[in-house]
Amino acid sequence: MSKQVSRCTWCGEDPEYVRYHDEEWGVPEYDDQALFEKLILDGFQAGLSWITILRKRDNFRKAFDDFQPEKIARYTDKKVERLLQDAGIIRHRGKIEATIGNARIWLDMMENEPGGFSGYLWDFVDGAPVQNTWKSLDEMPTKTTMSEALSKDLKKRGFKFCGPTIVYAFAEAVGMVNDHTQGCFRHGQVKKLAR
Repeated sequence: MSKQVSRCTWCGEDPEYVRYHDEEWGVPEYDDQALFEKLILDGFQAGLSWITILRKRDNFRKAFDDFQPEKIARYTDKKVERLLQDAGIIRHRGKIEATIGNARIWLDMMENEPGGFSGYLWDFVDGAPVQNTWKSLDEMPTKTTMSEALSKDLKKRGFKFCGPTIVYAFAEAVGMVNDHTQGCFRHGQVKKLAR
């Protein structure tokens, strides 16, 4: 008989969601391009559920050249029109065009920000993951002063689809914030992964 594992309740029992919870969510990410991809995908999630994006993630990667900002920044109107016909992704003109603009801003930040995009983001949590100790999903905020400040600064730089709620979900996903509940088997494991 296998031992029952305690997880955050939001992931339910969907195998893809469980794998994402167990292997990715909350793991501190420091790679500039991986952080760009995640922020873009969180922007595409606006108004949708994360499982929708998760199930289309491979399609997004194919459609957006593996989220290489250098390529995305050069997308033309013709490429936008092709993306709008791609049923494998979320076909939202505003989000597609925002991705192109965000890639251009990312390139500028990589050139001009000490520590690149990763250093910039992690400075908002003083370089170390915030270790929360929520007992249940009900206690978790949907935004914080950190996500509001980061959202405001990203928008000031020209980023789109990065409101404070999207930014907080992003921060949870990339481990800037450890929001695994205390009873979840991943809480302590993720805590140990902090640099």
